[in-house]
Amino acid sequence: MSTRPLDPAAIRAEFPALAQSVHGHPLVYLDNAATSQKPRAVLEALEGYYSSDNANVHRGIHELSRRATDAYEAARARVAGWIGAASPNEVVWTRGTTEALNLVAYGWGLDHVGEGDEIVLSVQDHHSNLVPWQLLAQRRGARLRYIEIDDEGRWQLDDLPSLLGERTRIVAVSHVSNALGTVNPIRPLIDEVRRLSPAVVVVDGAQAVPHLRVDMTQIGADFYAFSGHKMCAPTGIGCLWGRAELLDEMSPFQGGGEMISIVDRDMSTWAAVPHKFEAGTPNIAGAVGMGAAIEWLSHFDDGAVLEHEQQLSAYAVERLSAIPGATVFGPSNVAERSGVVPFTLASAHPHDISTILDTQGVAIRAGHHCAQLVMKRYGTPATARASFYLYNTRDDVDRLIEALETVEDIFG
Repeated sequence: MSTRPLDPAAIRAEFPALAQSVHGHPLVYLDNAATSQKPRAVLEALEGYYSSDNANVHRGIHELSRRATDAYEAARARVAGWIGAASPNEVVWTRGTTEALNLVAYGWGLDHVGEGDEIVLSVQDHHSNLVPWQLLAQRRGARLRYIEIDDEGRWQLDDLPSLLGERTRIVAVSHVSNALGTVNPIRPLIDEVRRLSPAVVVVDGAQAVPHLRVDMTQIGADFYAFSGHKMCAPTGIGCLWGRAELLDEMSPFQGGGEMISIVDRDMSTWAAVPHKFEAGTPNIAGAVGMGAAIEWLSHFDDGAVLEHEQQLSAYAVERLSAIPGATVFGPSNVAERSGVVPFTLASAHPHDISTILDTQGVAIRAGHHCAQLVMKRYGTPATARASFYLYNTRDDVDRLIEALETVEDIFG
């Protein structure tokens, strides 16, 4: 496939939502860690499906059903190719990262975690990769243990020998932190897990897959979860990748139509993986849109998106650090950071910062970012978070800084 240069100005023109003004100012969208905007290629794919191919999948013999099924499964194959899966059958469609992680917690965890067993998490993680394991531990009488982070938001891997052992059943961590932007050394961690315990490794890749190319054969995880809406695809669609042998032995997460083989009065048998985990009518349009998003993103060189975001992050950290009373969180080494830059100002609460920035047409996120353990680690109730994607520019950073001057004028 031919590649194209990463030209943010040209790319921005392909995103209709970015052409609007907000409160009389051209929109600067810096909330990409929450969700990305969608290019015309994705919007047109959605319209095309609903206009021409709208039908249920796998169940119909008629032409529309055949076309819908072909598009749905072609999107699955495209996802598999994007993440280096050995087979499309290792890719399970879900509503997003959260459902994918819950699928593992219930489908694998309930059958393999017992009283006295241990689950290792990280204080760096999103609640989606904490709460399911807390619920599992409460239900099964297991113990939770945590990888701590240092002052720059990096895992303290020296503690692993004291955390991992024969009773460790699950290690669940994030590839990239949504609250700090830390790009974690996922393969070295997994190598240590393999050396020290029999645990399966579950990776939350929600903040990784949109920004850096991942390869399941290289990462070495057992399960990997991610969402479509953070990578230019629609909301309500995501994936769980799992090792084929683990998916085969797992129990279904939900029961209903499509996921069965034979239904009798007293029992049922299941369809083959991945359909065993896809009960009911799926988000067909979402899958089609995700396939279109991956096809669109695949035109850019591997590493180009992350490199662009890291350059913007470095510039943003430089500009923010020059503001008196500003504190920037996350790794100081740009090579360890994604396009996420959380910060606070001494003069204003993050919610006030976000509110004032919105009046200037600058969209950021403020709050605990579903990562309250991170906030507790740094002794702050919330941060303001600017997060970049391939359509953002240095001018966007300058607009952010100019808007923060307004915050300072009001609260300083």
